[in-house]
Amino acid sequence: MHDSGEPPLSSHDARLEMLETKVAFQEDTIQQLNDALVRQQARIDQLQGMLMMLADQLQSGQDEGTQMIEPPPPHY
Repeated sequence: MHDSGEPPLSSHDARLEMLETKVAFQEDTIQQLNDALVRQQARIDQLQGMLMMLADQLQSGQDEGTQMIEPPPPHY
């Protein structure tokens, strides 16, 4: 019989299984966060494109001397 102070092998196996489970959950969480980040970046890109288009339209309207904003209603 030897007593090296180490826990029995079964507790090592249980600890290893627990760590593997945690890693699996962390990998899943990281993938979900990555997917959300990709979707958000695509939306940001889309919104930036729309903003640039609107800025171009506004600038071209000002270049032509037309008003893009409605004048205030007349007073009664």
